Amino acid sequence: MAPVRKIDIITIFPDMFFPILGESIIKRAQQKKKVVIRVHDLRHYTKDKHKKVDDRPFGGGPGMVMMPQPLFDAVKKIKGRRSKVYVIMTCATGRKLDHRLAKKLSQKRDLIIMCGHYEGVDERVRTKLVDESVSIGDYVLTGGELPAMVIIDALVRHIPGVLGKKESLLDESFEKGLLEYPQYTRPAIYQRMKVPSVLLSGHHKHITAWRTKQSLARTRKQRPDLLQ
Repeated sequence: MAPVRKIDIITIFPDMFFPILGESIIKRAQQKKKVVIRVHDLRHYTKDKHKKVDDRPFGGGPGMVMMPQPLFDAVKKIKGRRSKVYVIMTCATGRKLDHRLAKKLSQKRDLIIMCGHYEGVDERVRTKLVDESVSIGDYVLTGGELPAMVIIDALVRHIPGVLGKKESLLDESFEKGLLEYPQYTRPAIYQRMKVPSVLLSGHHKHITAWRTKQSLARTRKQRPDLLQ
């Protein structure tokens, strides 16, 4: 039996996660006991009486920076006696999330996701605690909570036994380096638009060839960088 994955999230906005974690595939993965996901409020780990977790940056500049103390204490407490815990931080300067990285993260048995916020996180946190910084794209968001949700959604589906059929993963976009082919369902004719006849033929070899051709054409048009 595959080991149960554990994902711990450190955030200053824990309530943002519960609607996402309680729906769809992520919910079913937890119900199947394929993954345990826990959300931790960073403010519970600060020693500041006002529950402050940020301060002004040394050297001046706009905004606030997340202080090291709450994050160091949170990671220490969450890790406990576990030795092999992989810590990632959501950060605009991190490695961009892609299909390969999602599969890699899904293989980590113990994962901590640290949600960055404000103008950033004290660099000593990145240097000492973080194994990998991850970005979900070349744009700036208010905080790291939404990227953390995207990362979790992308990796959970790769955990063995989460999806009903292995074929569901094999046919997805990016799995073979191409975008997925067009999909159709009933009715065969809708508002005078017809489903390609090859998909109704029952000829699996011709269907596979058509789908491969369509995947190549779609990738060439929309993501030619993938063909390189």
